[in-house]
Amino acid sequence: MNVRSRKKNVLLWLIGVIVFVWTLMPIYTMVAVALTPGSAVFSSDLWPHQPTLDGFIKVFTQNHFYLEHFWRQMWNSLFIGVITAAAVLAIGTMTSFTIGRIRVRGSAFLSSAALFTYVIPMSFLAIPFYRVMHNYGLADTPWAVILVEVTFATPYAIFVFLQYSNSIPRELDEAAKIDGASLGQIFLRVYLPLMAPALVAVGTYALLLAWNEYLFAFLLLSSETTVTVPVALGFFLNSDQAPWDLLMAASVVYSLPPIVIYYLFRKYMAEGLTVGGVKG
Repeated sequence: MNVRSRKKNVLLWLIGVIVFVWTLMPIYTMVAVALTPGSAVFSSDLWPHQPTLDGFIKVFTQNHFYLEHFWRQMWNSLFIGVITAAAVLAIGTMTSFTIGRIRVRGSAFLSSAALFTYVIPMSFLAIPFYRVMHNYGLADTPWAVILVEVTFATPYAIFVFLQYSNSIPRELDEAAKIDGASLGQIFLRVYLPLMAPALVAVGTYALLLAWNEYLFAFLLLSSETTVTVPVALGFFLNSDQAPWDLLMAASVVYSLPPIVIYYLFRKYMAEGLTVGGVKG
């Protein structure tokens, strides 16, 4: 290895270390504050002198008036995320199968029109969605947030499924038809199994999108037993002296499920989001 290559490798390693530290710094700060006693939160120390797990204990035992519904709110977040992911997968797969495999009239227009949803930013539609949900009696129910999340996640799902399905040979559909399979059987026994990586990728995306939602959850949910954790964490800032250690401890606990989900399915996510673009 010549001198030029060594300098290049050192530079790449240096850049990688800087990016790594920069990425982990917020997580490190969250954990450090969560382990810091309330009176020492604003200390300039890099790590607390007397770290304590009291914040995490109070979160798990709900031993604070801001945390008395924490696990119910965790359930709300999980319910909204799982139902959103299931609905997005169901609508996205059926739509992409109809457009991409059956080739109905106007399929090219439909595939482009799906992405037209993203022309208008989500924040601009907050008040219209709030009014619609109020008019239909869905305000302060998880279904209001679910319908909003499905609305914004489904177009992306359709796009990814269409791109990925291009990598699946159409001869498989023809062979199944020759064997007497109906469209429903082709969809369930041929199309869906071969779309598994894309299903995992889009399902994880939809779940995390709903899991991290704040704006619409804040607007559409109001009571302490129906809000999600992101909204509930905002309640900590209502007082002049916020319990920062409890806020960060609850944030760390809430961050764990997405991290686990990502590392469990990251292989399938990468394959599902790239194979269609490469082979299409």
